[in-house]
Amino acid sequence: MQRPDWAPDTIDIERPSVARMYDYYLGGSHNFAADRAAARAMMDAVPEAPLMAQANRAFLRRAVQFLADAGVRQFLDIGSGIPTVGNVHEIAQRIDPESRVSYVDVDPVAVAHSREILHGNDRATVLQEDLRRPEAILGHPEVTKLLDFSQPVAVMIVAVLHFIPDADRPAEILRTLRAALAPGSYLVLSQASDDGRGETGERAEAERVYRRTDNQLWIRSRAELTALFDGFELVDPGVVWVPQWRPESPEQAEHGEQAVFMGGVGRLGG
Repeated sequence: MQRPDWAPDTIDIERPSVARMYDYYLGGSHNFAADRAAARAMMDAVPEAPLMAQANRAFLRRAVQFLADAGVRQFLDIGSGIPTVGNVHEIAQRIDPESRVSYVDVDPVAVAHSREILHGNDRATVLQEDLRRPEAILGHPEVTKLLDFSQPVAVMIVAVLHFIPDADRPAEILRTLRAALAPGSYLVLSQASDDGRGETGERAEAERVYRRTDNQLWIRSRAELTALFDGFELVDPGVVWVPQWRPESPEQAEHGEQAVFMGGVGRLGG
């Protein structure tokens, strides 16, 4: 397979990446044949996969709009993925050009393209790091020079937690992040769930597809996702299917379970 000019030499373009598969679902062009093959296998198992990704992306946009309207001007987006239209900085800086955004992703392609897009924007930055190393993220110079943790920060972990197994202690990761935040900060989470969807066989097939990548799939229930907001006060309507979180129209919220992703927003009091 010929390596495109934009692909870093250090990445294995023969092995699917969840970030590049997600880019494919969203109609992006920064993916390889291996990513597209894995994504199509996922779509064979779960035909709604592209709609799921789009619904999750729409949830992110609505959450950022809500946070910006609430006065938040600092955002830490962990697992930000490959840039597509409607990124956090575009929404936040449209409301207030002084808004500051630090993107974090483990995928080098996502980071490389984020750097391209953010070139010349001194209020947005990106670094390559892993959610499972929260101390490294919080202490990274690219983060500390841009974000003031004595003031409210919105931490976005959207469509990432289903790649973090219980063995990696996601609750502990979130406690570490929460301890660094000032009162009035927010946490935005979403992840894949089969809560109430019944036995469709999709879960087993989806898990099989993602075993081809470096990230296995860890499905969680509404109760498990809600528990990860420990220490935060959930904003109405709580943890719901992502189309049902403050939809722009009632029609968007119908059959929310088809989106597969559940999400919510929590506020840190004190």
